[in-house]
Amino acid sequence: MKHVIALDVGGTGIKAALVGADGALLHEARRPTGRDRGPDAVVAGILDFAAELQALGRERFGTAARAAGAAVPGIVDAAAGTAVYSANLGWRDLPLRDLLAARLGGIPVALGHDVRTGGVAEGRIGAGKGADRFLFVPLGTGIAGAIGIDGRIEEGAHGYAGEIGHIVVRPGPDGAACGCGGRGCLETLASASAVSRAWAAASGGAHADAADCARAVEAGDPRARAVWQHAIDALADGLVIAISLLDPRTLIIGGGLAEAGETLFAPLRAAVAERVTFRKLPHIVPAALGDAAGCLGAGLLAWDLLATRTTATRTTATRTTATHPTATHTTEVSP
Repeated sequence: MKHVIALDVGGTGIKAALVGADGALLHEARRPTGRDRGPDAVVAGILDFAAELQALGRERFGTAARAAGAAVPGIVDAAAGTAVYSANLGWRDLPLRDLLAARLGGIPVALGHDVRTGGVAEGRIGAGKGADRFLFVPLGTGIAGAIGIDGRIEEGAHGYAGEIGHIVVRPGPDGAACGCGGRGCLETLASASAVSRAWAAASGGAHADAADCARAVEAGDPRARAVWQHAIDALADGLVIAISLLDPRTLIIGGGLAEAGETLFAPLRAAVAERVTFRKLPHIVPAALGDAAGCLGAGLLAWDLLATRTTATRTTATRTTATHPTATHTTEVSP
C-alpha cells in the first residue's frame, strides 16, 4: 500500500502516522518530545521515530514510504527546509528536512509550520472543506492562525502570516506581558493557558485548568463565568480584527478550548456578532480533525511534494522528447 510518513512535533509530544494517498491514517503513534534532555536529544528522537515508522511501513505494507512530511513549531522556512527558531525546543536554523531525508534513505521530505500544516488538513479534508477562504485558529498553549486561500495556506513574505495570537487587544502598560516581548497580546488573555491561569487564581486551585473552568461555567459558577467571558471578549476583539483584514468565509476554531463545544461557541458567536458592523459574518465552526490535524497535514504536504516532483519530471520528459524527436522512450517517476 502506498503511504508516507507524517510527524507533528510539539513542545511536549510528537504525534506520528503513516498516511495513505487518500489521506487515511494507516497507523498512529505518540511519544514525549523530551525537550528536558536538550535540543540535540529532541532532534535525535525525531529522526529515530521517523526511522521506526519507515521500518514499520515496509514490514506492514510490503513497500517503503514514498516521502515524509514534518510539522514543527516556531519560525519555519518551508522552502529552505529549515526550522529557523523554536523557543520551546531550543533550536535555531536547524536543517531538519535534510536531516530527515538523510536518515530515511534520501526520500523526499516536506517541512511545514505546525499550525499552517494543521490548516492544510482542516481546509482540505476537515471543517474548511469547500471554503475558498478560511481562517483556522487553534486555541492551545498559545494562539496562532492559518490563512486558507483557494486551497493553499498563505505564509506571508517572511513566513509569519497568521500570528493572530500576537495581535494586541489590550494595549498599554497594564497589558499582560507576552513571551514575544509585547504586552496585551491576544494569547495572554484567550489561550487555553491564559484561561487556566486565570481560573486557578480565581478558584484557588493550583492545578485547575481551562477544562475545569469550562465545567464550572456549565455548572453556573459565577467566578468561572467571569473568567470565561473575559477570555471570550478578548478573543472576539482579536477575531474581529482578523475578519476585517481577511474576510474569511469560514472561521475554524480548534485546540483545547474548542473541546468545550457550545460553552465556547455560543457566547463567542454572539460576541463576534456584536462587534461586527458592516462586514459579513463568517461561519464560526469547530475544527473537525482534533489533534490529528497536524499529522494529517504533514502527510498531505508529503503527497503534495510527490505530486509536484512527478509533474516536474513529466514536464522535463516532454521537453526532452520535443527537443530530441528521435527518442524512443522517456522515464517517469510515479508517486
